[in-house]
Amino acid sequence: MTATNPAPSEDILTSEVVWAALTDVMDPELPISIADLGLVYDVRVKGSTAELDITFTAAACPAIDFIKEDIRTRLLHEPSIDAVEINIVWDPPWTKERLSDKARAELRMFGVSV
Repeated sequence: MTATNPAPSEDILTSEVVWAALTDVMDPELPISIADLGLVYDVRVKGSTAELDITFTAAACPAIDFIKEDIRTRLLHEPSIDAVEINIVWDPPWTKERLSDKARAELRMFGVSV
């Protein structure tokens, strides 16, 4: 009889799980994910906790609390995530160079020059 490795558990939290879930979190002003907008600077996994470093396009962004709540709500739907820690960082400042190619194409569709 040969030993086989068990299939990876869907309950194991990885940074890939977090990043994939973040593509479902949309900017409230544009239907583009915060991941594609480049607002997520880093994702770390500590046990069943997802820790994120995020930024915003402006310090006075009126949607900061709304976006943070959307992040928490979406990530806590993942069976492997029990807690979410969100750190807001301003350094380095966000620039349009952080946009993904997908975000650039979507912004162009809306008539936004990037």
